[in-house]
Parts: sequence; structure tokens; C-alpha cells
Amino acid sequence: MSDKLTETCISSETVFQGRLAHVKRDVVRLPDGGETTREYLIHPGAVLIIPMLDDGRLVFERQFRYPLHQTFIELPAGKIDPDEDPLKTGQRELQEETGYTATDWRYLATFHPCIGYSSERILIYLATGLKPGKHQRDSDESLEIFTMTLSEAMTAMQRGEITDGKTMIALFWVEKYLAKEKGA
Repeated sequence: MSDKLTETCISSETVFQGRLAHVKRDVVRLPDGGETTREYLIHPGAVLIIPMLDDGRLVFERQFRYPLHQTFIELPAGKIDPDEDPLKTGQRELQEETGYTATDWRYLATFHPCIGYSSERILIYLATGLKPGKHQRDSDESLEIFTMTLSEAMTAMQRGEITDGKTMIALFWVEKYLAKEKGA
């Protein structure tokens, strides 16, 4: 990390503390010696799962997202609980949301979706060797589970039917991963 770019915290306050995220307001010293304020979310991080059936179809969810007042097509995902290993998060969330369990898990990538205002990181895992089961969704969680091929998902994304950023990034990652596997 370059010291020429580093901002140093002078003071910090919690503006809001909620179930999912915390809002902080820090006064920071800039590299040139000046001061400014930074407001940002502290987020525990999340795991996104790309569940792939033996025939290559991917398992998706339809879910209403209140902030945008619409239903979205997404891959399963969930927040990391305190001190939880991200792989365990993925295994838990896949089973809770879809009912599926997986025998094989492959880490693909980590990305930071909102670096200007959030500490959130999302880890992407490919889950294969899926076995169906009964979901254990939270009482406030309503989902529709369905499948698409990767090709159908990429077309849905091009048509604007899949607009969730984490799902879009994961689809590009799995497309590259599978192409590399075929070429190997």
C-alpha cells in the first residue's frame, strides 16, 4: 500500500447500528495533511453460491427486493455470520434458501461491490454434486427456485432480465472458469 495515498482516521463515530450494516462517520487526515469526513457502511461480508446441477443447469432464485420494489433473478447468497468461515456460510445459505446441498465446493473469487461507501466483500463459490432437500428459509424470506443453463442466464442478462450486480459478476466468473476447464 502506498503511504502517499493513505488516509488516517482522526476520529470515528457510529451514526447508525442495524441488523445488517453499521453506518460510520470518520474524520480523516488526507495524504496532503488536510482533513475531511468519510461516511461508510460496515458490512459483515457475504458469500454467493453458483449451484450447478449435474446436467450443467444453474439454480437461481426470484426474490422481491424492498429497496427497489421489484423482483430480481439472483444466485443464492447470504451474509457471513460473526466468526463464520465463508465456506460454511455458502453451505448454510445454499441449503437454507434452496434445499440443495453440494459435495464439491470451488472458490472462484472475492470482489468488493461498493468500495466508495462500504466495507462489504463477496466471495464466490461454485457448488457441484448437488443433492435436493428441504429448504429452511427464514420466516421473512420468500423465494422462487428455478434453473437455467449458463447460456440462458447470459442471454437473460443481455436482455436486462438479470441486473443484480453480484449475480452478473458471478456468471462472468463461472463462464470463464468453465471455458478454462474445457480447454484444459
